[in-house]
Amino acid sequence: MPIYEFQCADCSEKKEILFRSSDEKVEMKCEKCGSENLQRVLSSTNFAVSGGGSGSSPSGATASTHKCSGGSCTTYDIPGPSR
Repeated sequence: MPIYEFQCADCSEKKEILFRSSDEKVEMKCEKCGSENLQRVLSSTNFAVSGGGSGSSPSGATASTHKCSGGSCTTYDIPGPSR
């Protein structure tokens, strides 16, 4: 089930749409201004993974590994806007 991101050409509002099947009827309408002039855009990603262990990647993501009840756990601190 792919999720596609669309942007309204009239007001620039972005919207994600889940397509459950190729023949499903999906309302292609901007929720902000009501326009049907939506264009599919390339979705941005907001994560990076370092090479493992503790450290920092060139993108600023940091990973730290520590012991936990299941053995070892890795926590990733990924920079970027919070949602």
